[in-house]
Amino acid sequence: MICRFVFSGTGGQGVVTAAIILAEAAVQYEGLNAVQTQSFGPEARGGAARSDVVVSSEEIMFPKVIKPNVLVCLSQEAYDKHARIVRPGGAIVIDTHYVKKRHAVDARQVELDAYLTVVERLGTSLVFNSCVLGSLVGLIELINIESVEKVMEKRFNEKYRRMNIRALHLGFEKIKALFSEAPISFS
Repeated sequence: MICRFVFSGTGGQGVVTAAIILAEAAVQYEGLNAVQTQSFGPEARGGAARSDVVVSSEEIMFPKVIKPNVLVCLSQEAYDKHARIVRPGGAIVIDTHYVKKRHAVDARQVELDAYLTVVERLGTSLVFNSCVLGSLVGLIELINIESVEKVMEKRFNEKYRRMNIRALHLGFEKIKALFSEAPISFS
């Protein structure tokens, strides 16, 4: 089993943090191998941001992702740039606050409203990435939400820990309620 993820968006949205948490959960609590790489545009905030994650039950031979099983796009620029790289049968996960679906691809295009959910339910957009991550965990059924929560408990300080974990669960519950199709296949 091997699953390739690309998290993409704008610097400051937390795409790299979400990718790191997913990779750590896979390694620390699921007994899987994982590698995470990242790249940024010239600006730390506001520029393009991308993070690749490869999760596998076998040894990982190459850390970069060319054709992801799952592509997460949290900006229109990221979607327009990366939508066509997703593997056939994979998934593109977008947030409708930032991204409008406009490319025909051989993949599921999953539209989330994570941004509005966290703003309405938690009063802040700071944990938007954690809500998206929770939705992703529910969609792929590869890593248990409890494993991701354990990583968050270690990674975030007390001030942000509870809010991030609440956002994680909001995303997870929302995708489970809305999405009854089979999980994404990995090859």
